[in-house]
Amino acid sequence: MTSTTLPAPQLVINSRMLYSSWIPADPKAAAALLPPGLQPATNKALYMNQYVVDSEEQTSSFGAYSLTYLGLDLAGRTAPDGVTPARFFTHYLNSSEVVRNYVRERGVPASPGTTTLELNGRELVATTRVDGTPIIRTVARVGTQIASVARGHLTYVTRVGDKLVAGNYPYVGELAASFELVSLEFLAKDHPTYALRPSSPLQRVEGWCWYAPRDSFAYPGGEYEYRP
Repeated sequence: MTSTTLPAPQLVINSRMLYSSWIPADPKAAAALLPPGLQPATNKALYMNQYVVDSEEQTSSFGAYSLTYLGLDLAGRTAPDGVTPARFFTHYLNSSEVVRNYVRERGVPASPGTTTLELNGRELVATTRVDGTPIIRTVARVGTQIASVARGHLTYVTRVGDKLVAGNYPYVGELAASFELVSLEFLAKDHPTYALRPSSPLQRVEGWCWYAPRDSFAYPGGEYEYRP
């Protein structure tokens, strides 16, 4: 593992972020993506974050980029709030090779991809593409005002060699006043993300479905070994 030229941690401010959570169509296929030692949450919930960082001035060193990452909620471990489940990255589709190199050293399964968030009136459409082909499309109906500020830490688990590593990611997000996750489509049956497609009808995990026109966070520099 080579050392990145970027110091840890890294700060990102005011990203445009759509976070969603759902129950999968095939919980066994989703659970099969976990490494030994990790188990899916009791409710089998999955998560996805689709976001855009529009300018390099919003980051300490990364530069502008877009990202979709997704995976599984985990059983047996929570974020520092004692409530939010720890989560495992299964896919991490990032437009920036700089960011991909940084996170790969920390066990994140980073690969190329682009994400767009298009807001027309109250309709928000997030599209994730690989090699220019749409593979995930999320449609939400969002409010135009800020209702609250969410803050705290999320815990994400990765695998580095034969070890599981966890990191706490601090965040402060301004959440839109109203939010409805209208649809979530996994468009490419031949892409590995298809194993995480939602059930039909869509079963949302409402507490983790939201839009933040301004969300700030840090990539951790203090990871620790995760022991199930």
